[in-house]
Amino acid sequence: MNIPSFQDVLLARKRIHPYLRRTPFYSHPAIGELIGADAFIKHENYQPTGAFKIRGGINLISQLDARERARGVIAASTGNHGQSVSFAARLFGVEARIVVPEGANPGKVAAMRGFGAEVIFHGANFDEARLKCESLATEQGLRYIHSGDEPLLIAGVATYALEMLEDQPDVQVIFVPVGGGSGAAGACMAARALNPSIRIIGVQAEASPAAYESWRERKLLEATNRTFAEGLATGTAFALPQSILWEMLDDFLLVGEEEIRQAMVWMIERAHTLAEAAGAAPLAAAYRLRSELSGKKVGLVCSGGNTSLEHLRQALQAH
Repeated sequence: MNIPSFQDVLLARKRIHPYLRRTPFYSHPAIGELIGADAFIKHENYQPTGAFKIRGGINLISQLDARERARGVIAASTGNHGQSVSFAARLFGVEARIVVPEGANPGKVAAMRGFGAEVIFHGANFDEARLKCESLATEQGLRYIHSGDEPLLIAGVATYALEMLEDQPDVQVIFVPVGGGSGAAGACMAARALNPSIRIIGVQAEASPAAYESWRERKLLEATNRTFAEGLATGTAFALPQSILWEMLDDFLLVGEEEIRQAMVWMIERAHTLAEAAGAAPLAAAYRLRSELSGKKVGLVCSGGNTSLEHLRQALQAH
């Protein structure tokens, strides 16, 4: 796997532009008051699939050759990667299969089916679904689209950070959620190319710390995977995003389940926006570090808004 370059990010933007509108990077003073900073939120929850990963799906599937398109594609997902692949596959006339855990978010499953994908349920968590997906890809000769180890995916999702820095070139700190790490890797690539002084901070759940532990130890590790936050729920680190994060990520923070739920409520209450757990995690981390952010211009990546009704009820009842 080749590490994508900034030129790959610029090419990805050209490919994506006909299909996706630029998402807002809005100032939210009430969020800024909460963390003591000038706060801006990148609203990837406004994407057609409700999450940032759609950028990578379009960039990758648009580049498949005729043989790969004829074979069809398969991916494992807790939801947002699967929606991305499903949406892009429909755009380019490719048959898609998505393997999801048994307890997958029903709204995300319905969206994948709505985009025309076949949804296959397997296993208790993402990693069990991923192993089944890899087996099916081999057995059926499908083009397997890994959720992290794909250069075109990372170059595609990096375009959200490119937009952030074009809209607010003087942003000083960016908080980005980490599951597999493609979004954080993309943010690092764009920031290092445009303004190396920007501090990029990754955020993962304490209950699923595989990416965090791998970044800290500089080797690929497995860890427990018990978070309710689907977009942060990976028990195994991915090689390509980690290789980028090891070189470029400035800091990494773990946040608790209750901190994430509180941040979901704050996003509704103070930013008037619906964030899924992963999309709210950056605010949880920024609140934790608020004493260090005083007076700074801070970007929070709301990676998605596809929360389930049950997760939303739990967050509202708890706070």
